Amino acid sequence: MIVAYADAFSGISGDMFLGALLDAGLPEETLQKELAGLALHGFQLQISKTAQSGLAATKITITTNHDHHHRTFRTIKELLGKSTLHPAVKEKSLAIFSALAQAEAQVHGCPPDEVHFHEVGAVDAIIDIVGAAIGLHYFGIEQLIASPLPLSRGWVECAHGRLPLPAPAVCELVKGMPVYGTDLPQELVTPTGAAILKTCCRSFGPFPPMAIDKVGYGAGSHKLADQRPNLLRLIIGTAAQVEETQEVEVIETHLDDWQPEGFPFLSEQLFAKGALDVAIIPMQMKKGRPGFLLRVVADPAFAWELKRCILSESSAIGLRFRREGRWTLPRETGTVATSLGQVAVKKVVTPSGDILYPEYEDCRRLALEKKIPLQHIYREVGRALLEDFRPAGNNTEKESV
Repeated sequence: MIVAYADAFSGISGDMFLGALLDAGLPEETLQKELAGLALHGFQLQISKTAQSGLAATKITITTNHDHHHRTFRTIKELLGKSTLHPAVKEKSLAIFSALAQAEAQVHGCPPDEVHFHEVGAVDAIIDIVGAAIGLHYFGIEQLIASPLPLSRGWVECAHGRLPLPAPAVCELVKGMPVYGTDLPQELVTPTGAAILKTCCRSFGPFPPMAIDKVGYGAGSHKLADQRPNLLRLIIGTAAQVEETQEVEVIETHLDDWQPEGFPFLSEQLFAKGALDVAIIPMQMKKGRPGFLLRVVADPAFAWELKRCILSESSAIGLRFRREGRWTLPRETGTVATSLGQVAVKKVVTPSGDILYPEYEDCRRLALEKKIPLQHIYREVGRALLEDFRPAGNNTEKESV
């Protein structure tokens, strides 16, 4: 799987994202050829090399020959619909603009199709968004992950006048994303940049396990007051299978108005989204009501999607989460031969020596087939020798503790 990590240490804008894609290896000829499918005229795309804090980066500059400040979402949909862009590029571009339209509509109190994008509808933003979709398709990026976003304070001038930072549309777009505040009185996250991540990111968090192939830096358009480089770093590579993480995120919530028969379904959904462990613990809550403590242990890279799942599939209206270290014992799955046949087990390497543990599901299967007590099978596995263990291959378990 091809994955990419958007390291937004100085925020993100549409031109920074496109610049990072070009810096990582998206050919300019490919970009220009694909953009020609838009049949959009009256602009010049300039791609130049620059450097900030000693880091080489790619800067995008778009100049236009006409005033393009009156496009609505409806006209942009028509523009994309008539284009000869690749279907995947067209679909991704439309989805990003749709996210922008929804955010602007919420801010200005009008239907999305009637949103006048102003700056967002200008030619440069159309090029940034479609260019981002072209780059993601070119590299075959199947999973985009981003770091938490820095949100600044202060004011920004736009077609609607002077607006507070973060821009109102950005506040709508970053709902559900991890963010943190900075004291910089300059815009760090633009609506276009936020919409790209809102639409294309699978999750937010730390750097994912991957074999790095390409790194690109996209330059912003202004110098930051705290002297940090105004760059977006995009790292592209192949997802890697690694040993179990020794730092996990623990997500918890208290539930006192939830039907517990929904727990098996919730548990299945959480495990499918990467949870390492899921537990529900009966407890007595305030006012003497019985309730449950739901606890999920996860690799931090999957925590954002798991939080969304909990809030969607349970009655929780808030979550607590924290980082914890852990120590897990090496183990692998396999089988041992018994008088009843092959039984699945896992071999755990403990400080006092290796131990074989029977796998419940396989023991249950065998008990039903043989019509014998489950404990009888457990005792048979207990008589097996470590030399009888046959590994199942490259199958190191990822079981939580």
